[in-house]
Amino acid sequence: MSSQTVAKALLDIEAVSLKPDEPFTWSSGMKSPIYCDNRLTMSYPEVRKQIAQGFASLIRSHYPNAEVVAGTATAGIPHAAWVAEELNLPMIYVRSKAKEHGRKNKIEGRLKEGDRVVIIEDLISTGGSSLQAAYAVREAGGSVEGVAAIFTYGLQQAEEAFRKAEIPYAAITDFATLSAEADLSEEQKQALRSWQEDPKGWSDYR
Repeated sequence: MSSQTVAKALLDIEAVSLKPDEPFTWSSGMKSPIYCDNRLTMSYPEVRKQIAQGFASLIRSHYPNAEVVAGTATAGIPHAAWVAEELNLPMIYVRSKAKEHGRKNKIEGRLKEGDRVVIIEDLISTGGSSLQAAYAVREAGGSVEGVAAIFTYGLQQAEEAFRKAEIPYAAITDFATLSAEADLSEEQKQALRSWQEDPKGWSDYR
């Protein structure tokens, strides 16, 4: 499944919205010309099938030794289930924090010592949540092959975080591909590029 096909699908169902002239305000307070809610893909069977196939292809090429598929809570869980089915692999999921009762698990499902794990994420912005999941897998005895995401903003902060952690990541589609597929003027596309290069500066200017 091509990067362009998935990017177009995300735009068509409005999982990703681009408004460089009327920027969104993220929960952090930062302004952004892009808003991504890949949870919407669950409601579109054809799109989620494309994404599962995209994940399967990406995992085969980037993480061929993966033995377990791990979803991040909550948005990565359904996609992990679909791609685990596609690849006929075991699945687990990683909670954002350990349960406060019962076994107080942070990881649900069976993870054996030394299992090679690929982590499924819906979106990579700064990389923080993906890396926290990776550290949890390591703490539980798993070996992290890498992270696979539907979409990445391609921010420098994420690149540096993954490099520092020595954990590779790959995405089915990305900011540049999505920008190229969007019906925007050249001026609007330049605004998107300016944001990607300096999100905080762009936000402050706005």
